Amino acid sequence: MKKTISLLSLGHACVDVYQGSVSALVPFFVAERDYTYAAASGIVLAASLLSSVAQPLFGVLTDRRAMPWLLPASTLLGGVGIAMSGLSHGYALTLAFFALSGIGVAAYHPESARVARKASGGSHIAMSWFSVGGNIGFALAPLMVSTVMAVGGLRCTPALVLPALAGSVLCLPVLRALTSTGPSGPGAVARAGTDDKVSFVKLSLAVVFRSVTFIGLSTFIPFYAQQHTGGGMAAGTAALFVLYIGGAVGTVLGGRLADHWGRITTVRRSYLMTVAAVAGVVYAPGPALYLFVAMTSAGLYVPFSLQVTLGQDYLPARVGTASGVTLGLAVSVGGLTSPVLGSIADATSLQTALTPLIAMPALAWLLFRTLPEPAAPKPTAGVQQDPDDSGAAPSPAPHNQS
Repeated sequence: MKKTISLLSLGHACVDVYQGSVSALVPFFVAERDYTYAAASGIVLAASLLSSVAQPLFGVLTDRRAMPWLLPASTLLGGVGIAMSGLSHGYALTLAFFALSGIGVAAYHPESARVARKASGGSHIAMSWFSVGGNIGFALAPLMVSTVMAVGGLRCTPALVLPALAGSVLCLPVLRALTSTGPSGPGAVARAGTDDKVSFVKLSLAVVFRSVTFIGLSTFIPFYAQQHTGGGMAAGTAALFVLYIGGAVGTVLGGRLADHWGRITTVRRSYLMTVAAVAGVVYAPGPALYLFVAMTSAGLYVPFSLQVTLGQDYLPARVGTASGVTLGLAVSVGGLTSPVLGSIADATSLQTALTPLIAMPALAWLLFRTLPEPAAPKPTAGVQQDPDDSGAAPSPAPHNQS
């Protein structure tokens, strides 16, 4: 089902462009409405709070019953919330529209991850291509938002609904393919096994630490780049673009490294490198900031798709729940800490507020040192794998090195 993975990847981009749009819009709300850092980070909180709570709930629902119709419906909801955000001048209503978009994002991810894992046949590489669609959506968000804002500012946000319309259309062939193949079609994966709840909790905590780092940087790196390099809005947009596009490289690289080293070892080494990269973002002088932003982005995204499949393998009987927690928390729960960072920045400086982020990947690395490599799922007996799938079923995981 190579075509299905490609369509899911494109649809993922059309949804995650709205997650990237939240941080990309923040500087324009600050400029036009004179928000403080704390008030601006409240926007990120609004988009993240309901999303982080709702995604595991949607995961539980998709474990009980497949709901592929959520893919186009949630895509539209995510786009409508962002599109309406610039039209409301009241702060509370603005937050409500961002929260609406967050609910749409929450509804999309668990079901899309379940469908993608089925279509991938258990391949790490195929899942990384599904995940890279989200990275591309994040990366395109600053460019899309800057272009629309240049036309007429926040009053032009309705134009941002276009990716949602495109994404909902892209979902239709996927729905037809799911209907034709049924629950035992090509790429179906048996979900037999015993849940390892302790390992899943440790994995989820590591995902939270990764999320705090990524969302914290994506919220404040536009402002920090402007201050650090002496550039204007373009310098901030460029830093945000580098942070997002580097994730596409890291995600694809993660799938390939996992086939060589195993998932746990790959993630562990990535987080260790990310500690130094985040320190470089905070303390490196001048334009060197951009190099360390790129390194941080790649380091945070090498684990991205691997954490999704690890969660599914730790909870083989609850794939939707696992996807809702790992894929959902990975891009939302960090927003819960943004107001805290914003308050610190208002009281001290952005550099002081960003310094605690250096410790987050270190904590994730410590947690991964205690995690085992779970057994990879095997294709259902009698099911034929699509010969066009680029990712073969993974070989037995190699022994993990420290």
